[in-house]
Amino acid sequence: MNISLKCLRLWPQSLAGQTIALLLMALLGSHIVSFWLFADERRLALLHEKRESLLTRIASVVRLLEETPPALHERILEATDSDWIHFQLAEHSAVEMEVFEKKANNRLQQRLLELLGEADTEKVRVQFAPKAYHKLAHHNHWDWHWRDESAWHDQSSQHDRIFYKDYHKHHKPLAFIVAIVLSSGQWLNIKIRPLPLPRLLVWSSFISTLFMAIAVTAIMIFMIKRITRPLRALTIASDKLGRGEVSPPLPEHGPADIRQTTRAFNQMNQRLQRFVQDRTRMLAAISHDLRTPITTLRLRAEFLEDTDNRRKILATLDEMQAMTEAALAFAREAAAQEDTRRVDLTALVASLCDDLADMGQDVQFTEEQQYPYTCRPVSLKRALRNLIENAVRYGQRARVAIQLQQTELHITIDDDGPGIPTKDNERVFEPFIRLETSRNRDTGGIGLGMSIARSILRGHGGEVMLNNRPTGGLQVTVTLAIN
Repeated sequence: MNISLKCLRLWPQSLAGQTIALLLMALLGSHIVSFWLFADERRLALLHEKRESLLTRIASVVRLLEETPPALHERILEATDSDWIHFQLAEHSAVEMEVFEKKANNRLQQRLLELLGEADTEKVRVQFAPKAYHKLAHHNHWDWHWRDESAWHDQSSQHDRIFYKDYHKHHKPLAFIVAIVLSSGQWLNIKIRPLPLPRLLVWSSFISTLFMAIAVTAIMIFMIKRITRPLRALTIASDKLGRGEVSPPLPEHGPADIRQTTRAFNQMNQRLQRFVQDRTRMLAAISHDLRTPITTLRLRAEFLEDTDNRRKILATLDEMQAMTEAALAFAREAAAQEDTRRVDLTALVASLCDDLADMGQDVQFTEEQQYPYTCRPVSLKRALRNLIENAVRYGQRARVAIQLQQTELHITIDDDGPGIPTKDNERVFEPFIRLETSRNRDTGGIGLGMSIARSILRGHGGEVMLNNRPTGGLQVTVTLAIN
């Protein structure tokens, strides 16, 4: 479990990192398989070439002995000896006829006969040593080889065993023995130890794999950057759009799929901005146009003789006027499109609380550390002001604090009021909703403060929630994502 968790932590999280890691793993796996196949084929080819070179050398020595006087034979054999092949002239064959006849159709023998131009199979005898050259015989498709040493000892003569043991004592184990009869009647006995296996090209393969991995990584970094750069810009623009900021159209770069995604985002952004602007203009126009009929009604109400009805009508018109002015002010601020700045959120809330306290309101702020935050300061300050003023108006006092909760900032506003019913926690944010049922504007506003506050906070990517405290009073929690 711990190993899997460590592997997950080491595994890259970004798209670029995961893509490069997967490609390098695939490249390494394919090179391992290719190297294994290539090494095996190379070994087989080299062993075949060494076998052919060995048989050609034996045939050449036989021809040389046939064409030179006997006095030079010993010097010739000494010159042709090496660490892995030994020539010896003897009166008897090192391979007995009984053993040789039991192993007919020897391909080495056939090849030697072809090289020597002989047809008599009794003049060339080949016997494999036990176990010593099993792999070479198998790889080159030789038909027979001795399977165990006991069989070789049983089927070999005393002379052959002594010859083998003597060679094994002073040299490395034998691979096979060749006996060729010369025209003089003597036997040329040749003992061959296993040919050295070809060395694998480990370092060259490692270096080629390394250079290929570097080249693939460089190409993939370039390609992935072409993909991730527009995606990163798209992420930033989406975050700004979610906070209510005006985002200019993104440049359409990268592959066709990414360009299509960017184009769709730009079109969506333009439609949303157009919709918000049209709604704001419509709200401003309605609020502005209502001023004229309200003013006309006010003038006509002044001429009413019934004092009681005139007072009620004027009060209603005053409320309508206040609602119209509030809606017009909201539309005007929404159309202003305030720029986003990075500010100290603690200092912003502290200055707001100080201003309200200077106005005689019971507001306390618990100041802790600084919290830098990117926002539209004037709009955010207005939203918090609405919430704090509501707490003072309906709960006598407001206690404000800021807390850091993992990836979020929480601004809490506590009051000592009676709280509100749980069923009205969402209803209170609807426009022109007042839980205070009297129509006296001295005990409540017009019902836009909470709606405006939530709209502004959501425009910053945040949220506002209401909860009744167990000890009494209402707690307003403003949640802002750390950007």
